Amino acid sequence: MSDMLTSDVIGQRVEVNGEYATVHFSGPVPPIAGLWLGVEWDNPERGKHDGSHEGTVYFKCSLLVSLNLRHPTGGSFIRPNKVNFGVDFLTAIKNRYVVEDEPEEDGKEETVKIGNKPVETVGFDSIKKQQSQLSKLQEISLRNCAVNCAGEKDLIAKTCPNIRKVDLSKNLLSSWNEVIHIADQLKHLEVLNLSENKLKFPCGSPSLSGTFSVLKVLVLNRTGITWAEVLSCASGSPVLEELYLESNNIFISERPTDVLQMVKLLDLSSNKLIDENQLFLIAYLPRLEQLILSDTGISSIHFPDAGIGCKTSMFPSLQYLVVNDNQISQWSFINELDKLQSLHSFSCLRNPLTEGNKDAQTKRQFIIARIGQLKTLNKCEILPEERRGAELDYQRAFGNEWKKAGGHQNPVKNRPNEEFLAAHPRYQFLCLKYGTPEDGELKTQQPSILKNQLLTLKIRYPNQVDKKVIEKQLPDSMTIQKVKGLLSRLLKVPVSELMLSYESTKMPGREIELENDHQSLQFYSVENGDCLLVRW
Repeated sequence: MSDMLTSDVIGQRVEVNGEYATVHFSGPVPPIAGLWLGVEWDNPERGKHDGSHEGTVYFKCSLLVSLNLRHPTGGSFIRPNKVNFGVDFLTAIKNRYVVEDEPEEDGKEETVKIGNKPVETVGFDSIKKQQSQLSKLQEISLRNCAVNCAGEKDLIAKTCPNIRKVDLSKNLLSSWNEVIHIADQLKHLEVLNLSENKLKFPCGSPSLSGTFSVLKVLVLNRTGITWAEVLSCASGSPVLEELYLESNNIFISERPTDVLQMVKLLDLSSNKLIDENQLFLIAYLPRLEQLILSDTGISSIHFPDAGIGCKTSMFPSLQYLVVNDNQISQWSFINELDKLQSLHSFSCLRNPLTEGNKDAQTKRQFIIARIGQLKTLNKCEILPEERRGAELDYQRAFGNEWKKAGGHQNPVKNRPNEEFLAAHPRYQFLCLKYGTPEDGELKTQQPSILKNQLLTLKIRYPNQVDKKVIEKQLPDSMTIQKVKGLLSRLLKVPVSELMLSYESTKMPGREIELENDHQSLQFYSVENGDCLLVRW
């Protein structure tokens, strides 16, 4: 870059030895002769100046407002010839995908190294030639390729008109208008990733030119976009289905009315300003199926339009909710989720409520019991047997509390107080489903911990009629694998050949398979008097 730089460089994104920055100043900095650029680094620790030199302020770093206490010098003065201003879109494509023809030598086979092993490039040439035919490209990745603009007008459309998916993450794009100049030439564009570009977005509503008329997926992670800008940009994407907005310090300030109406997935992860009141502003997006709220600091949720045992009108289509890495510590949060009409999958890892190995299985059971329609928890499928066991254990665990609150085996007298129903909104339903817990079942239970206890079990061998039925006392915490080990020693049969199931005294005639060796008898709700069925 020569000394003929003008003020046009102000606001441009640049790269210097792998570090990214924004130009805020261009001109002389006396007493040293020549042209200088004043830049603000994305990583303020890279800087040496605050934008001033010998008492004269040449520029100010916006990052200093929030980072002044730790990084008072987030800017630098650097020479233009040290700076990479980037390349246009098409040049980046040619640099990555076009292979120049080279004369081939007869009898010479080209090899490349993958790791430390030489590999013959059989078929590589055809792949390279195919990629070089830019008009046929449909998916391209230009991540970290220093793209800064669209380039010559209409040249993208003439050269590679069939592109459908573009990854432009971590480039040198500095404005949304430049993105439009690129996308306007890609009439089939369905997926666009702009993450890690510090973009300046236009004020007010952009003209609806049809630029993003078929765009379905838009990724804007770490771009500095605000909620108002999200709504403004989304107005040009009528069929947008997935929107990723991670790490933008977003504050949801208004309800989307005419935009985002087709969105099925919304990722708001690592936006620390979001709370439940803001979520209510997006609660009526009609097609929203997946909502990702990881690392937002959220700790509570309440749907005021729905009472105990009722469903909320909010988030009508929400099926998948992720709240990992947050501050959820109360069971009331879990109770509220049962009010969602369509929720089937839920993930809540690394929250105070679920942290630690102690009683991890119990906590999983309680979540399952409290959200009746859940089919997947923390990416693990909830089988019918696990749900049944979780609900029965939950019912027994809080049975004494239920009785003290006014619960009774007699339906006429079964009137638990409002405080208990608020804490356990599904408990009455479980009593209807399984019957009220009996006194004998409650004596050994604690309010929040399922204690280990010995179970007296019959052991029968359906395929070995000559073997007598025996009884064994086993702890309910014993895993199926250990039960098999015990039976292997008793029967002189290899563990690998044993298959276990059981019959419950409460469900005569139904056989339940004990298929997971790592789960306990308690997990499958095996109780006193039940019969283990052993086959090999």
